[in-house]
Amino acid sequence: MFILKRQDVEISSIQHPKRDQKVPILSYQGQTFRLIQVFSAGQEEDARSFWRDLTDNQGKACVLLEEPERYSVWGKVRLDQLGIELPAQEGGAVSAVFTQACLLMLQAMYIDIEDLMGTKQATSFERDLANVLQQWRFPQTESPTAIKQLLTVNPLNSLHTPTWQESLLNVLLQELHRLGKAYFGKSAFVDRILDALQDLPQGERSRFLEWLNHSPTGKLWS
Repeated sequence: MFILKRQDVEISSIQHPKRDQKVPILSYQGQTFRLIQVFSAGQEEDARSFWRDLTDNQGKACVLLEEPERYSVWGKVRLDQLGIELPAQEGGAVSAVFTQACLLMLQAMYIDIEDLMGTKQATSFERDLANVLQQWRFPQTESPTAIKQLLTVNPLNSLHTPTWQESLLNVLLQELHRLGKAYFGKSAFVDRILDALQDLPQGERSRFLEWLNHSPTGKLWS
């Protein structure tokens, strides 16, 4: 339908009427779209193919948003029907285990940065993470305290695992890899971060890794 740049659109969030979470919404010329899928900067062809399939083959009204560090596909939605009519490909809320796994990876990177580079760089990473979470309107991350808890409280012991949709988990993993490259440069960091998944029970770890391998960010973490 449209290929747009970031300056062409407005991205905000609204409260989902049926779930305790906020939903990223893209507005363009009076039309509203919600996030379906995110791709890294190196996945331009994958993003375009996915977008074309939705628009040309499935007749969906979709937007492809081009940004320097990512591509994202958004499906048209009427706000009064949110929660009733959603694009079929839109990733809904996934198992809490998947969110816990992503948080284990996030915490492993935070600890690595603090151990290897010191408190100043760890604070910088926390600030960069906050910017990502704010930009993409991640639910339950509105305060510095909430972000600190994401970085420090073991998600396997927490009673309040965030309810994040699959599309947002893909955003988090993509941005986490981007930050890893920014902080570690050419140094290998992927294997160290993935080692944090050893804390998961074997069956849950296998489920998450299978999902990760088939996700748009899978190639980044392979």
